[in-house]
Amino acid sequence: MSEHVLDRLYEVIDSRKGADPESSYTAKLFAKGQKKIAEKLGEEAVETVIEGVTGDAEKLTAESADLLYHLLVLWSAAGVKPDAVWQELARRQGMSGIEEKARRNT
Repeated sequence: MSEHVLDRLYEVIDSRKGADPESSYTAKLFAKGQKKIAEKLGEEAVETVIEGVTGDAEKLTAESADLLYHLLVLWSAAGVKPDAVWQELARRQGMSGIEEKARRNT
């Protein structure tokens, strides 16, 4: 796959592991651990949902960016590479959601 902004951002995020938490927000998240990172992702998801309901496209855009950033931090903390997610999405392409869910439940 061609390099995407999310791939580049992931590389920057991943490079912050072990960095000084006083000089990097990302390093501060890593220092708090995967559970706290997941909790922060949940907060960002709720904020994104709220903006989706209110209908303010500009705020939804900003919250979506925050959500994606925190998702990438969680992937990095968990050792999940973006390419693995892109491959999973590609595998599901062209398959109905109903069919995909049925395959997961077997």
